Amino acid sequence: MSLSRRLPLATLILACCLGSAMAQSSPTQNPPHLEVGCQHLVTPEGIELGIWYPSAGTPTSQALGPYAQECVINGPVRDENHALIVISHGTGGSWTSHLDTAAALARAGYVVAALTEPGDNWHDTAHASDLVGRTRAMSAALTYMLSAWPLSAHLDQNRIGAFGFSAGGLTALLAVGARPDLTRVAPWCALHAASFTCTLLHKRTLPTDARLPSVQDTRFKAMVIAAPALGFTMTRASLAPVTLPVQLWQAMNDAILPSPGSVEPVRDNLPSPPEFHAVSGAGHFDFLAPCRAGYEAMAICQSLPGFDRAAFHAVFNKALTGFYDRTLLNSPKSGLGMPSR
Repeated sequence: MSLSRRLPLATLILACCLGSAMAQSSPTQNPPHLEVGCQHLVTPEGIELGIWYPSAGTPTSQALGPYAQECVINGPVRDENHALIVISHGTGGSWTSHLDTAAALARAGYVVAALTEPGDNWHDTAHASDLVGRTRAMSAALTYMLSAWPLSAHLDQNRIGAFGFSAGGLTALLAVGARPDLTRVAPWCALHAASFTCTLLHKRTLPTDARLPSVQDTRFKAMVIAAPALGFTMTRASLAPVTLPVQLWQAMNDAILPSPGSVEPVRDNLPSPPEFHAVSGAGHFDFLAPCRAGYEAMAICQSLPGFDRAAFHAVFNKALTGFYDRTLLNSPKSGLGMPSR
């Protein structure tokens, strides 16, 4: 569902990641311990993935729509038994939406796979309200990484984490067992008809008189969510199945998912209190990767005056890494190999 600022669709599409063309420029050098391997592929099931992992080789600068990164394209995977993080983006986004967070996790020893959600991405939002479809795609991406990715032997199949932002935060919640109470949508939208969420839902079909079918994927062992969508549908009963460790982030100046009623129900109704972070001065889009120069006019690239997105992401990425270290890395390994993350 989503959740970007209420914008004309053409502006939103243009703003959100501009696809997968990877324009390469001059190579750059990083210390070996900072080298990040990267891949961009489409699975046999048609799911577009960006993949990041610890690697060796010469990084290359890449421009990806409003974002940029440096990585070793198709480089080898260093070491074994890596924990895996699967990322689900918000409505209108793509596999590039959180590439700086993915790279930071890869530098720390994780393998990261970010999918472009079918039917809810920068060039196609026809199925933006298909919550079950989104979640099944996230699980399909995980299945590909564990069983069909050519480098899957480097993964520890028992150490799997999820990260989701906005609609992706809702997707991650569904993937770990949440069952939203959709009867709350109509009353909420009667009071908040002009909100981005309700404007989006008004144009699409969403069942509001029954619970969604369970799409829980028990392979996930820990979850980070930022600004999750449809928080007001999450009751204690809705979240009762969510028993894994959760790190939860809220932007305190979020105009897309404003307080109260968005993040607070998730925070307050989880069976165990999450590790909660409230970010003063942050807007909804500040959880997206910092944009490169020349894209300042795009809505997803804008922050409130005085808020430094790049500085925030240094803190944000470190906190995510620490959380996964404390949760995933303390779980039993599923295979043999060199000690790794």
